[in-house]
Amino acid sequence: MLSANDFASASWELVVRVDRPDEEEQKDVTLTVSGDLHVGGVMLKLVEKINIAQDWSDFALWWEQKRCWLLKTHWTLDKCGVQADAKLVFTPQHKMLRLRLPNVKTVRLRVSFSAVVFRAVSDICKALNIRRPEELSLLKPSSDYFKKKKKKDKNNKEPLIEDILNLENSPTISGPPVSPGLYSKTMTPTYDPVNGTPVSSTMTWFSDSPLTEQNCNILAFSQPPQSPEALADMYQSRSLVDKTKLNAGWLDSSRSLMEQGIQEDEQLLLRFKYYTFFDLNPKYDAVRINQLYEQARWAIVLEEIDCTEEEMLIFAALQYHISKLSSSAEIQDLTSESEVDEVEAALSNLEVTLEGGKADNTLEDITDIPKLADNLKLFRPKKLILKAFKQYWFVFKDTSITYFKSKELEEGEPVEKLNLRGCEVVPDVNVAGRKFGIKLLIPVADGMNEVYLRCDHENQYAQWMAACILASKGKTMADSSYQPEVLNILSFLRMKNRNSTSSMASSPENMDMNPECFVSPRCAKKHKSKQLAARIMEAHQNVAQMSLVEAKLRFIQAWQSLPEFGLTYYLVRFKGSKKDDILGVSYNRLIRIDAATGVPITTWRFANMKQWNVNWEIRQVAIEFDQNVSIAFSCLSADCKVVHEYIGGYIFLSTRSKGQNETLDEDLFHKLTGGQE
Repeated sequence: MLSANDFASASWELVVRVDRPDEEEQKDVTLTVSGDLHVGGVMLKLVEKINIAQDWSDFALWWEQKRCWLLKTHWTLDKCGVQADAKLVFTPQHKMLRLRLPNVKTVRLRVSFSAVVFRAVSDICKALNIRRPEELSLLKPSSDYFKKKKKKDKNNKEPLIEDILNLENSPTISGPPVSPGLYSKTMTPTYDPVNGTPVSSTMTWFSDSPLTEQNCNILAFSQPPQSPEALADMYQSRSLVDKTKLNAGWLDSSRSLMEQGIQEDEQLLLRFKYYTFFDLNPKYDAVRINQLYEQARWAIVLEEIDCTEEEMLIFAALQYHISKLSSSAEIQDLTSESEVDEVEAALSNLEVTLEGGKADNTLEDITDIPKLADNLKLFRPKKLILKAFKQYWFVFKDTSITYFKSKELEEGEPVEKLNLRGCEVVPDVNVAGRKFGIKLLIPVADGMNEVYLRCDHENQYAQWMAACILASKGKTMADSSYQPEVLNILSFLRMKNRNSTSSMASSPENMDMNPECFVSPRCAKKHKSKQLAARIMEAHQNVAQMSLVEAKLRFIQAWQSLPEFGLTYYLVRFKGSKKDDILGVSYNRLIRIDAATGVPITTWRFANMKQWNVNWEIRQVAIEFDQNVSIAFSCLSADCKVVHEYIGGYIFLSTRSKGQNETLDEDLFHKLTGGQE
């Protein structure tokens, strides 16, 4: 047995700083401990010595030098590696955090600083009533993100107080992690599918939440448009290399906020990180749909994603329409019949954009796969040759296009066969100029083959474009999403179709419109205000009959149809290369892009990926594909873990299906995104 002297020699003094939120100064407490004392015993001794009656259940020990939490309370100090020189802080695990939402509204709520970010975001989304939290994450903005805004505020004569929605008593701290969220199957607050307001009979389900009906409306309704001056201040002309900086600050989902140096009451951005929006439902997703719309809107007006002037006017018309409906009380007077129609329309419209299901349809093997056959014009760009289109007879079957010199020669040898699986499909359209083109970038061994197709009219274009889009994903026209895709493309073309006989442009209501609020500052500079207002009102005629939720869904859909949609850019250096390239990460593929010209060099699809990992010593991501294709690159604009997590995250999201419940396999997420072999 140990004598008292032996025990004294085995024990040592440990200084722990106590961080109590209600006290300004932190106090140091000295404890006498031994290496075989477990962490829970240290905390018990600490509370006894402090001798203040309060709820200490949220407190835990934080090790400053190692930047880690000591959450395994059964571990001994020896096992943790804690010695007398360790700087420990006894601090609450939940702290206040300010989050800037996509609608530029700031919410302040209590968040776990000890849980991994993946779980913390899930809790935040429950508090805000946003389903599918796996699609969102926290982004630490660049240092000048908020400074620029403050600089602008200094020029104002009146002091500006930031409008913060305070949800301090947030449900993110109540109950165990397994407690049902606001959107559990048995207690789901539902929304009017036409105007997005919470249905009054379900508002009682918000009773335990700080998200009252008024707060819920703030999150589910579109904010008034920013002034042109505010837009001009926020706008920056961005090259492709500049865009790589926008996504550098994503937090590591496998580590806690505290471990990543986030301070209490710091401001972060809550954003949709992964561009696969699964199971959007107007009945349950008013907040989610509105925040998605707002993220899309800001991406358009700040030109974080490129679009044509014609498309910019469509987006402006939809924004104007949504803004008008959001501020109008008339949205309450719609009939219940239109509600049913709206749900059906919205769900069928969105079906094409959902990528949660498996790509392969086993029924296709026993079904006659439709084919398209028609006269189209083709052009292959070559140096020093003018853009001359030549007509051929085209046949689209399975995921390939074959073309012949004429219809009569269809049974003979084709001029060429193009396999579209894995290709890039880019619209080349000008509705006003009756130009309906499709640009195909087809992967080959040494890069990308560029091919242009030209259609004669809208219907032909919609059918061939939809077929190309599906073929690029490895699907055929037998897939159930083909017809909805055709209708989607047609509806977008009709929105672009300007009515030159319009008398709306001179109507009194557009006198109140400030057209520069709805377009990018660069676009606003090109046109006089009256001319811009007239063109927006002209485009508005095509969307004027839409309900509020339908208009938001159509805006999201139009955003999804842009060629650059869903691409997140990073500056990388490929192994063996002497120059930097851009890596575009999408939901189903990686694209290597020339940093100087912006031209895609080659594409690799996730479907062909065999394995991927990170060499942490040299910070290099290595990926192996089918057919002995392997690539490796180091990341220059962000940490390699950020890019690796994007790839693994998209693969994780592709495993979702409608048959699943809403519980997520968190272990699978960390396995796919963690970077271990």
